[in-house]
This record gives sequence, C-alpha cells and structure tokens, in this order.
Amino acid sequence: MSARTTTPWPLVALFTAGYLAAYLLPTTVGRLDAGLPLSATQAGAVGSVLLLSSASAGFLLASRVDRFGPRRLARAGLLLAAVGYGTAALSSAVPLVVAGAIVGGFGSGTATTVAATGIAGRRDPHRVTTLGLLGVSALAGALYLTIPRLGPAHGVPLAAIACASLLSLPLTGRLPAHAPAARTRRAASPLPHRRSGLLLAAAMLFWSLAQNALWGVSGRIGLTQAGLTEVTVGAVFAVALGAGLLGVVGAGALGPRLGTGLPIGLGTALIAGCIALSSAATDLTSFAAGEIAWNTLYPVVLTYVIGLAASMDPRGRWAVLVGSASSLGTACGPLTGSLLSARAGYPAMGTVLAAGLLLVGVPMTLVALRPRRGTQIVGITVPEMPVANAPVAPVPAADSPFTDIAVAGGPVTEVPVVEISVAPAPALDSPFAKVPATGIGLEAVPAQRDAYAQRDAYATAGPRHAASAASAPGTVSV
Repeated sequence: MSARTTTPWPLVALFTAGYLAAYLLPTTVGRLDAGLPLSATQAGAVGSVLLLSSASAGFLLASRVDRFGPRRLARAGLLLAAVGYGTAALSSAVPLVVAGAIVGGFGSGTATTVAATGIAGRRDPHRVTTLGLLGVSALAGALYLTIPRLGPAHGVPLAAIACASLLSLPLTGRLPAHAPAARTRRAASPLPHRRSGLLLAAAMLFWSLAQNALWGVSGRIGLTQAGLTEVTVGAVFAVALGAGLLGVVGAGALGPRLGTGLPIGLGTALIAGCIALSSAATDLTSFAAGEIAWNTLYPVVLTYVIGLAASMDPRGRWAVLVGSASSLGTACGPLTGSLLSARAGYPAMGTVLAAGLLLVGVPMTLVALRPRRGTQIVGITVPEMPVANAPVAPVPAADSPFTDIAVAGGPVTEVPVVEISVAPAPALDSPFAKVPATGIGLEAVPAQRDAYAQRDAYATAGPRHAASAASAPGTVSV
C-alpha cells in the first residue's frame, strides 16, 4: 500500500493531544473555580490565557515547521505540554497554576501546528481530520466519565492532558526529521487565496468564540441553572461527545459529496439553535438535548472548515493560521461567556451568541462556495489517427533502445516510415549551421522495399554519416 494512503497515526495522536485541552475546558474551568481561590470570571480568564497561549504558538510557528522539522517541533511541543500542565496540576499556588497553564497551552498549540501542517500535505486532509476528531472526542468522553470519580482536586483534568501528551511522545519517532524537499523548495512561495483565507480566519475566530463561550460555562449551567450534580453533568458531556463521534463518522462517510458550503452554512445555523436551547435549559431534558445536539453538529462543521483551509494551501499555512484563529476565539470564549452570563444571565447570553453565530456563518459559507483555481491533473482524450495506408517497417533488433517501447494496445511491432526531403546545406565547420528552416516536404516511401535494405537504412543513421548527410542532398529515414 502506498504511504500516501496509509493512516498517519502520529498526526492523529498529535491532533488529539493538541486539542484535548480545549475539549476539557468546561471541567478545567469549573475545578479551578471550585478548588482554588478564584471567582468564576477569574477561572474563565485562566482558561482563556491557556488557550490564548495555544493560539500564539500557531501564529508564531505557522511558516516555521519546515525550518525546524516536524519531529523536533512535535517533541518539543509535547514535552512543554507535559511539563506545563503537570506543574499546574501539582501546584495550588495561583501564579504557578497560571504559569503552568501558559506553558502547557503553548505546547498544545505547537503540537496542533505540526499536526495541521502534516494533515494539509496529505492527499485527503478531510479524512485525517475526521480521524483526529474521533480520537479527541473519544478520549475526552472517557475522561468526562472518569474525572468526577477521581476526587474534586483542580489538577485532575490538567494531569490528564499532561499524561496524554506523554503517551503521544513515542509516536513522534515516525514523523519526518526534515520537511520534504518539494515543500522546502516552495518555502518562499506566497500565500495563495489571501482574501478568502483572511476572511475565513476572521470568521473562524468569532465562530469559535461563540462555541466556546457556551462550552466554557456549560458546566455551571448544568450545576446552577439546571440543578444537576457533577456526576450527572459529566455523564451528559460524555454522551454528548459520544454523539459527536457519530457526527464525525457521518461527516467522514459523506466526505466531499455535499461540498463544503452546505455543511458549513446549514450546520452553523443549526448550532446557533442548539446554543440558544442549551443556555436556557432548566432541567436535565433540555440541558441534555441542547448539549448532545450541539456536540453532534460542532465537530461535523469543524471537519469541513479545517478541510477547506487545508485545501487552500498544500503547505498547510492556511490550515495552521485558520486553526490558530480558531484557538484565539476559543481562548476568548470562556471569558466572554463568563462576562455575558454574569451581567445578563445564561438565556440572554445564549441569544446573543446564537445571533452572532448566524451572522458569522454567512462569510464562511461564501468562502466555501467560492471556486478556487488550482493545479489539476486532467485526462486528455487523443483521437485515433488512421495509419492503414502508411508504409511500415519492422522495429529494430533487440539491441536497439526502442525495443521496450509499449503503447496502450500492446508492444510496438511496426512503425510508420516517412522520408523527409532536406534541401542541401553548404558545407561549413558545423554540420548544423545554416540549415534551412523551410522548404521541408514529405513524401511517401514506396510501399514495397526489401527488409534488409530497411535495416541498412536504420543502421546508417548515426554520427558516422552526419557529414555526408549534411553536405549532400538526399533523404533521411526516421
């Protein structure tokens, strides 16, 4: 099987480890609020700082993955994530927790950058993105079922992210140490589709902000407004992420059949309705319905957006920049959700976010529907040329370099022979000097000719007869 068709598990592992912090954001922010001397707004600000550090890694490294090498950069990112999140998990001092979150977030962003760059270079980036989202959704769902049973400490979700980074580290040995030569030669090439890429990146920032403004406070909505326990909220989140797995599988099965405009546009509109429903939930039924429907649609639209960005630049720069813009919006989400809910309440927050999401979905859909010119390989049908009346001659002997030539119908056994009448040229120092470019005529060779004479004609072609051919008129057989 070709290497281009095998599953790139190192990229899937990097994608999973890099995105896990964002997926565990609700329980991370909720436990920082409960386990440390922080208010809800301050805990949301810590979550925003973590994701802002992750986004900054993408902006800084988007065009430098080829320079540092994917393997070295991936290992550095995973080690930073493990050290940063591990420090934040083991410390109860707020400054150390914040510093650890910043370092860990930068490591997560570095891993995500390497993964996005590698995925964009694949033949089917949508498929690899789907596998990555499947991995992170499955792992986050399992952790949402496990974390509530490990005690109320603030460091449990942070330690889980650190462990996931360490477990992904051995797979980096299968990443290339250096960028492919073809990509290195194109290192100075400008960004293609600048207008569409910038529009998509700007829209993606606000799209992710709206999503994570709700996601960052979903735990508090379930605990305070819907009156649920932490175990019940964790179970709802696990089921919601499981539904997200089904959505990602469905998106992978559909692939590009529906294009990108319809999934992005219609999916964003449906997500807006889910946000309004979930933020207004007052019981288990409405809360679970909103969260499950939202988590089913969110990764589906995200796969198409990431695939759209990857298709705009084979080097993966737009995939990284759009992903970093998404991380920046994700970073601002928890703080935005905390401020809106504190001042206007959860239902009003949901209404504002849903309206903004509908507006942002318009330019994203336009970018998805806009045709992009690119290099394509197309098949050209060549009409058959009748050669029934052309004289033919046997192919040269086995020692000729032309004996291995084959065509669609099988090996060549006979070739047409024509004579080209060349006007005499003056004998100069070079046999090729001042050869007339016009006056070349074609005439047919008599159909009946002795086979040995034909072979002699082939045998006389070569340098040893170049002088005579150039100084005397005659015919040249080809």
